[in-house]
Amino acid sequence: MTILLSGFEPFDGASTNASWQAVSALRDAWDGDEPLVAVELPCTFDGAWPALRAAIEQYEPRVVIAVGLAGGTSAVRLERVAINVIDARIPDNAGSAPVDEPVVADGPAAWFTGLPLKASLVAVRAAGIPVEVSSTAGTYVCNATFAALMHGTSGREGVRSGFVHVPDGESLPLASTVTALRVVVETARADLDGSLGVGDDVVRVSAGAEH
Repeated sequence: MTILLSGFEPFDGASTNASWQAVSALRDAWDGDEPLVAVELPCTFDGAWPALRAAIEQYEPRVVIAVGLAGGTSAVRLERVAINVIDARIPDNAGSAPVDEPVVADGPAAWFTGLPLKASLVAVRAAGIPVEVSSTAGTYVCNATFAALMHGTSGREGVRSGFVHVPDGESLPLASTVTALRVVVETARADLDGSLGVGDDVVRVSAGAEH
């Protein structure tokens, strides 16, 4: 079972991106039995998904988790749903800023994550790391990549894929973010091999929001 994680290059004038810092740090520290591969994606609408798709085709992973930066947050955000719209507030790294365009032409309105969301939430909380379920991944490159990932892996049996947003290093220490990602990976892996063993008390834990 190969595990594939992706993070993004810096964007909007920043010199680093916490998503790639965390993903590459987990790759370097990984001691699991299965290989864990990490790929840095360009922060562009036209380039991110093709780069991730190429890695999926090359490594044929059973777990695919794309990771992005959510500035201004202090908790790890497990994304529930990707929507089929691009509405760029700022240009991407190629200068592109589409407005009200679909991610996938003639695709569905949205795609739900393939990760065991509530089990991951409970497990990351148990590790003492701030975490929440998010029902909006935005309308920028992160959401577009999430949507394309779910659309592109929808026909693959035995694959768990989804998206996680992480805070910057000032809001949450990098070590905590790395631990959270490890827990999410391990939970997805357990879900695949049937050893997760969660009950209704976990699956039905509330993680909703009022707005």
